[in-house]
Amino acid sequence: MLVKKIHHVAYRCKDAKETVEWYCQHLNMRFVLAIAEDKVPSTGAHDPYMHVFLDAGAGNILAFFELPTQQPMGRDENTPPWVQHLALEVGSMDELLATKARLEAAGIEVIGPTNHTIFKSIYFFDPNGHRLELACNTGTPEMMEKLDAVKWDMLNEWAQTKRAPRHAAWMHENTQG
Repeated sequence: MLVKKIHHVAYRCKDAKETVEWYCQHLNMRFVLAIAEDKVPSTGAHDPYMHVFLDAGAGNILAFFELPTQQPMGRDENTPPWVQHLALEVGSMDELLATKARLEAAGIEVIGPTNHTIFKSIYFFDPNGHRLELACNTGTPEMMEKLDAVKWDMLNEWAQTKRAPRHAAWMHENTQG
């Protein structure tokens, strides 16, 4: 079996309507579908929900569940907040910077742009506390080839030592700005 693509990625939200409106307003996503049930189709459990779907571009769907009868949303307290995030690609640095300006004008705190050598990105949180990243690719084909050539060596070294391998240390040199 070879996966064709991601059908959708689903997260929990506090308020489905607020979430849809936020993503439409701030990230220009299109609201494509809403499904509401009183029972979970896969388990048969009684658990009313609203399931909303947003077009994240190029056939990618971002979905959310509002679960009004469940305990309030939480997060994995053993994982730093910067780890769990959804990264979305934008087409240019101009788009990235324009979106940053729009978000900040709307009162949303934004970190970045952060230079990751092969892409630059900004970070912010949606109204549910989910961390989002918008990324603009800046890597050259040569950079990507260099990274591809060392990926297994890096992974194998990490598996043995649990220390950052130095095979791609060039990525972290002169990454200011």
